[in-house]
Amino acid sequence: MFTPKYPRPDTAPMPTTTPPTTYSPAPYNPVPVPVPTASFSNRPSVHLTPGSALNLVAGGGAAVLVLGAVLVSMLLAVAITAASVAVCAVVIRSILKSDRR
Repeated sequence: MFTPKYPRPDTAPMPTTTPPTTYSPAPYNPVPVPVPTASFSNRPSVHLTPGSALNLVAGGGAAVLVLGAVLVSMLLAVAITAASVAVCAVVIRSILKSDRR
């Protein structure tokens, strides 16, 4: 009842075969791409005078100092928080240990 029903070998249709097609690729002919030329701008280039160079250095130094102060204060806040959590853990552990006695 549950076995598959196969056709007899003589009644099965014969497979048809087609001859293989030959592959003949087209020759590769690359198209030359035009090379872009450098365009010259009418805008003047930036010239640094001693005064503007000094302002640039002073501004960069101020930015480094402000960024350093912010990062150090954040590190200090994390360190203080970690120390206070550690102290609280020790105190709570001591309270729980003395409560068991």
